[in-house]
Amino acid sequence: MIKILYFTLLFIYCLFIYWLSDQSSLPTPKLFIFEDKMLHAGAYFIMGVLAWYSFKYLHTQPVMLALLSLTFCSLYGISDEWHQSFVAGRFSDVADWVADTSGAGLAVFLLYKLGVTAKSA
Repeated sequence: MIKILYFTLLFIYCLFIYWLSDQSSLPTPKLFIFEDKMLHAGAYFIMGVLAWYSFKYLHTQPVMLALLSLTFCSLYGISDEWHQSFVAGRFSDVADWVADTSGAGLAVFLLYKLGVTAKSA
């Protein structure tokens, strides 16, 4: 039952990211340089955690779990950037995808180092 909850949360979060990307602009104040990259990394850090917890029941080997989680987030980031290229007022940016993948990678790295697997939960 908990597996379904994690997959549902991941699915809803992906829909939320899609919805944000579908907006022509987002009302975020410009507080510092590269703020948007930090926001991307933070959003995908959360996605990385959700992906890890969703997939940990599919792969109990930590390395495979890490690769699956990171690959999912990175591919979603690519698809998100592609989607934005069709939204008026938005554009696709490789640096945003790098920030997405970096945020997810940090989450996956920390969970891997903490030893969070299906056996440890």
